[in-house]
Amino acid sequence: QVQLAESGGGLVQAGGSLRLSCAASGRAVIGVAMGWFRQAPGKEREFVAALSPYRGTTYYTDSVKGRFTISRDNGRNTVYLQMNSLKPEETAVYYCAAKASSDGLTTPDYTYWGQGTQVTVSS
Repeated sequence: QVQLAESGGGLVQAGGSLRLSCAASGRAVIGVAMGWFRQAPGKEREFVAALSPYRGTTYYTDSVKGRFTISRDNGRNTVYLQMNSLKPEETAVYYCAAKASSDGLTTPDYTYWGQGTQVTVSS
């Protein structure tokens, strides 16, 4: 079992930055694939970023490349999503997810999910 707890969401103006945290318990984050997804009202949950286990290869959806960074702190057993130059259309609930497999990291086929944290970007 892996428990995930997101934090760091909030209200930010367009162009601003936020750093989301995902604290994990039950298993070391270095050994599982970690992903960030987001879901806006009335829309499907969409992939944002992912980190493969061990090697830590990163994956991003095209719209956030160059602005968002996913990273891992093994000592704190925490994964982060640094979000810069935020846009109003990126307002959503952001979810952290984990799974043992390194396959399909960009799809919502993850085993464990956090409760989500709200990110609101004002124009």
